[in-house]
Amino acid sequence: MALLAAFGIFGLLMLAAGAVAIVAIGAIVVIYNGLVGLRNQCENGWSQIDVQLKRRNDLIPNLVETVKGYAKHESETFKAVTEARASMANAKTVKETAEANNMLTGALKTLFAVAENYPQLKANENFMQLQEELTTTENKISYSRQFYNDTVLKYDTKRQTFPSNIVAGIFHFVDKDYFQTAEVEKAVPKVKF
Repeated sequence: MALLAAFGIFGLLMLAAGAVAIVAIGAIVVIYNGLVGLRNQCENGWSQIDVQLKRRNDLIPNLVETVKGYAKHESETFKAVTEARASMANAKTVKETAEANNMLTGALKTLFAVAENYPQLKANENFMQLQEELTTTENKISYSRQFYNDTVLKYDTKRQTFPSNIVAGIFHFVDKDYFQTAEVEKAVPKVKF
């Protein structure tokens, strides 16, 4: 009663409104910081993919030159690999990079298929080392892509669920693109004996 007498009803209502405002502002700060953290994880995940894609791009010229030494008449294959590599270098967005990556993966498969026709090449120490480095890099790209896509899922889920979607809308948090595999690569391979 003493509190009611000291503040009056209007004073208590103002005190309650102030407490609600402080809680609301605190919730907005927590949600905003969570969205920023997830957005930064997405950017970091993309950077990890980018590092591995650059590493692979750096290995490809050596691989092509090694194969050229044995398979000089396979110019179409070398041209396809070179064009795909250039597409990777020119890609700016996640979608463009994913498309260029899929094109490069296909070109590299063709290059390795050519290498299968040359037993001396397959036994070449330089070729074997490059092939091993490329395989290791491909595994790192796969892991990085999985990490990135998992982070994008968490970010987009938080961005789209209530009440985070309100804060995300106010502060213009936008969807992130997934790093997707081409439909061709998802198909079950046909094995013939």
